[in-house]
Amino acid sequence: MIINLPIFLSEEKKYWSELEAGINALEKSPEKRMTIEQTKQFHYLYRRTSADLAKVRTFASEPDILRYLESLTSRAYCEIHETRKRPHRISPLHWLFVTFPQTVRHYKRTFVLSVLIMVAGFAFGGLAVSFDSEARDAIIPFANLLGDPSDRVKEEESVTDDRLKGIKMRGASFYMTHNTKVAVATMVMGITWGVGTVIMLFYNGAMLGAVTLDYVIAGQSEFLMAWLSPHGVVEIPAILLAGQAGLILAGALIGWGQRISLRQRMRQISNDLLTIIFGVALMLVWAGIIEAFISQYHEPVIPYAFKISFAGIELLLLTLYFLKSGGDHGPK
Repeated sequence: MIINLPIFLSEEKKYWSELEAGINALEKSPEKRMTIEQTKQFHYLYRRTSADLAKVRTFASEPDILRYLESLTSRAYCEIHETRKRPHRISPLHWLFVTFPQTVRHYKRTFVLSVLIMVAGFAFGGLAVSFDSEARDAIIPFANLLGDPSDRVKEEESVTDDRLKGIKMRGASFYMTHNTKVAVATMVMGITWGVGTVIMLFYNGAMLGAVTLDYVIAGQSEFLMAWLSPHGVVEIPAILLAGQAGLILAGALIGWGQRISLRQRMRQISNDLLTIIFGVALMLVWAGIIEAFISQYHEPVIPYAFKISFAGIELLLLTLYFLKSGGDHGPK
């Protein structure tokens, strides 16, 4: 084969450079995925460079170019035919808007069960208080909730200054820490084959039901909604998700007829449990901030209508987030 080497090099070098740039990009970012067009172009450059290598082999006086093309085609061949699993680079936004809501939906039946258990507890707490006013003393562990609701409302509404001035973040940290402990305990109690998780969900529902009915009977429904809903519309779903995680853990321990070992079952759910509980922690951080900066302020400092409207917007956005964010993931 007779070719004009200077012309050949001037015409082909740009293709070699493009191929080398593509290889360097893949080696630098192994998780990168090329589009169909990029893949076609890469394969074209590889075939063209391989053909050029065959031509250059006829020139014994060009060993440097020969070695360069041999190296280039070898690297390209490895990228085309490689079978190693590319590492996955964690993307916080992808995790937040795809992985977390998708994982929650994947176990939506377990979430529904978590909701039903808490609703049963709520009904029990409400009925207990309606039939026996002293029952709230046994159900509600917080001393500030055991007095007469009307007296408390009068006391709260008499405060017109910044009651948490200088300690808002300390208060937020307390709420975050306390609620996160409850959430983690609810999940971890799944190791009792779900019995502990069910008790935690039922008891939290019973407390909420007892407090709710106590304030409703006292005619303080508006105060109750304005007080609990700004942080509660996030905090309560977070506890339900923690219950979901605990029930998932219980299901893996029990096996539910699966013909695989316990170790394999635990390996299957480990990433999902971490995803859910970390998402719960983020939700509780938000709930803690809202509780310290909004929920603990009452009329006339913050109008009840504003607080209830704010809670409604939160609930709408949270519902859309879990129903719509991320791709489809079959129920389990």
